[in-house]
Amino acid sequence: QVTLRESGGGSVQAGGSLRLSCAAPGRRIDSYALGWFRQAPGKEREFVAVISWSGSTIYADSVKGRFHISRDDAKSAVYLEMNGLTPEDAAVYYCAARQAGGAYYWTQADVHSWGQGTQVTVSS
Repeated sequence: QVTLRESGGGSVQAGGSLRLSCAAPGRRIDSYALGWFRQAPGKEREFVAVISWSGSTIYADSVKGRFHISRDDAKSAVYLEMNGLTPEDAAVYYCAARQAGGAYYWTQADVHSWGQGTQVTVSS
């Protein structure tokens, strides 16, 4: 298990951009696959994106071409750049980690560690 701390959530108008950050202070994460999930009110938590230890990425169809996941192992951090936001993107976004994991469509069962979540609000 690794402690994950998200930041960067907030409110934005439709069409705007936000950058989420997730850090694992004091821990090496270079052997981990890192990802993002989101959960809107009344909906299941859903997969957004993942990046493997080698840098391979997978995105949910709903965010492909608009979101970009990246990692900086020197800072023990993973990022989610979100562009072209719509009200449908509004949710609590959760950082996720899986030791020795790969880049594929994760389910919640694939996740070893979760962050506490950060709220993203998109107004139309």
